[in-house]
Amino acid sequence: MRVVITRPQSEAAPWLKALADAGYQAESLPLIDIQAAAAVAPLSAAWERLGSFDAAMFVSRNAVHYFFEQKTMVATVFTAGSAIKTRAFVTGPGSYSALLKVGAQAACIDAPDHEGGQFDSEALWDVVSARVVPGYRVLVVRGTTVDAGASDEGFGRDWFARQVKSAGGEVEFVVAYQRQRPVWGADALAFAKRAAADGTVWVFSSSEAVRNLQACCPDGDWSRAKAVVTHARIETAALEAGFGQVLQAKPVLGALLASIESLQ
Repeated sequence: MRVVITRPQSEAAPWLKALADAGYQAESLPLIDIQAAAAVAPLSAAWERLGSFDAAMFVSRNAVHYFFEQKTMVATVFTAGSAIKTRAFVTGPGSYSALLKVGAQAACIDAPDHEGGQFDSEALWDVVSARVVPGYRVLVVRGTTVDAGASDEGFGRDWFARQVKSAGGEVEFVVAYQRQRPVWGADALAFAKRAAADGTVWVFSSSEAVRNLQACCPDGDWSRAKAVVTHARIETAALEAGFGQVLQAKPVLGALLASIESLQ
């Protein structure tokens, strides 16, 4: 069985390898392109003021990567010995691992239980809500969508920001990277149309990827297409796009494989 991973190119490799090791024909068709933010001055300013925040929430591993690309200070951050006591908040293991790679210490990171399988803002809030008291300041490091007419709303990050504000905290945002729809040639378009009808399983970890697929292939017929998605919001997007079969799975390998297997 062929499985298509729609994650950005920089994030697809671990999933492709795991699926190939499990005996699947795994292929990458990125539906979101990631680039550095066009404006770097706000990132430099955020680094200079990082110590004024109680926590920095990173919405993805890309947020970690591109934020640290603009690191202006020599001192370490998110470590026990740092003079800056700002904590790091992340929603999932990808962002958590990205922080460890840039030198953060696990004791300074708050994240949902890696074994729990729920990696979203709701799960993170369950972990950190007791920390957020009136006056608590959170910097949200996020991306932005640059496609004309596309929505830049991030449901999870905006929901999290509302919880912080409801608890009396303060929230600021800084854009570390930008997302955009991929530019397809004839080969990618033909591949997508074949994969819509030949039993291929599409794996989506973002509602934006589903919307980009519709935009890249506006005359596509998804009524026979199969999808595994990692959140209820993505399931809704796939069903609205017309996918004939959609299964929701936790974003961990075992659950994904079980869902893919059930679609054979």
